[in-house]
Amino acid sequence: MSAATDRLEILPFTSPNLRSRVRVPGSKSLTNRALIIAALAEGKTQLSGALDSQDTQVLIRALNAVGIPTHHNPEAFTIDVVGQAGSIPVASANLDLANSGTSLRFLTAMLALGHGKYMLDGSPRMRQRPIADLLAALNRLGAIARSETNNGCPPVSLDADGLQGGFVGVRGDVSSQFLSGLLMALPYAGNPSEIEVDGNLVSVPYVTMTIEVMRAFGVKVDNRKNKRFIIKPGQYFGRDYAIEPDASAASYFFALAAIMGGTVTVEGLGNRSLQGDVDFVQVLAHMGCLVESGVDKITVTGGQLKGLDIDMNAISDTVMTLAVVALFAQGATRIRNVAHIRHKETDRIAAVATELRKFGAEVIEHYDGLTIVPPANGQFKAAEVATYDDHRIAMSFALAGLKVPGTVILDPGCVGKTYPGYWKDLDQALGR
Repeated sequence: MSAATDRLEILPFTSPNLRSRVRVPGSKSLTNRALIIAALAEGKTQLSGALDSQDTQVLIRALNAVGIPTHHNPEAFTIDVVGQAGSIPVASANLDLANSGTSLRFLTAMLALGHGKYMLDGSPRMRQRPIADLLAALNRLGAIARSETNNGCPPVSLDADGLQGGFVGVRGDVSSQFLSGLLMALPYAGNPSEIEVDGNLVSVPYVTMTIEVMRAFGVKVDNRKNKRFIIKPGQYFGRDYAIEPDASAASYFFALAAIMGGTVTVEGLGNRSLQGDVDFVQVLAHMGCLVESGVDKITVTGGQLKGLDIDMNAISDTVMTLAVVALFAQGATRIRNVAHIRHKETDRIAAVATELRKFGAEVIEHYDGLTIVPPANGQFKAAEVATYDDHRIAMSFALAGLKVPGTVILDPGCVGKTYPGYWKDLDQALGR
């Protein structure tokens, strides 16, 4: 398959015996967290197994723009960072973060440690994505941060003069990235800091990941039941740090096994992963798949799929993958407690509902999720899938095309946001 055109027809897969081994690229979430922490650290860091994608590239360019030297070697999957011991060398910068929510939110918190004026902006969709709660928290901690359009979204204007620390609350029900950004920056505040989460914290495994990467670079966080976090002044130290394969990316290949009734092994990712999305395989197990998890590989073998009722809050980046698997299950699937994914690259609940209906599924859109009833008697319709400039929509719905002839993915190149080699890797997994 090739993403060189604005539309890609997915050829059905007819082989009765799918058996494949795959290694997916490095984790975007780990790469971007490690980049921020390495930039703040004392000394040099080399990230190995690092992801090369649009999301990581925009963050690397932004770090260079604010005077933090980085060297990216895509062929070797390494990124070298010269840490600045908590300082921001450049006192003025205008940064374009495209549609990378992690980059914009993490940088906003990090740059508040500097002394100068910074503008952070992005794509038209980024200008619709919320950041007001992070800005409010930074203002209470000593920054002057505001939404230039006064709608709580980028572009962000930041007058920075370091962070004082102290007590601050931050909402947890919109994005865990607000909390993660604060956690990574606050070791360099002038005083101890205490963050209290207002409401329920979404995507808890991503916050756990943030704390674990901080710990690996020398800073410990006192986490009190994911409601209150205490951060003492401290310092990160540069080091060699290996990035795990991306568990969210791996979900498409686990789903491939489920949908095709074959066996797929993802190498380099195991049951000790820092990434919560590795638990997607347990969802597939509940649907009828066989899962074998080891230290450095996970194997999924498809079985007779059945629908289920599940809370996907902790692994919400795999909602789109599950929704496509649900097309081929017996009975309805109810996905719950993911209202926050309406604020992602697109309104993912509405987008998934719209695209599933094109295949003939009956879909009820709830505020916090979806109910999916597969087409009666397996009477699928050929579908032209709109992707909304959302990489996960494209990668997930491509799997449906392996069973439903005539499926076309529009704007297949949008996968470059996190997985530029997806179409090639999918072909290889299929033995094409």
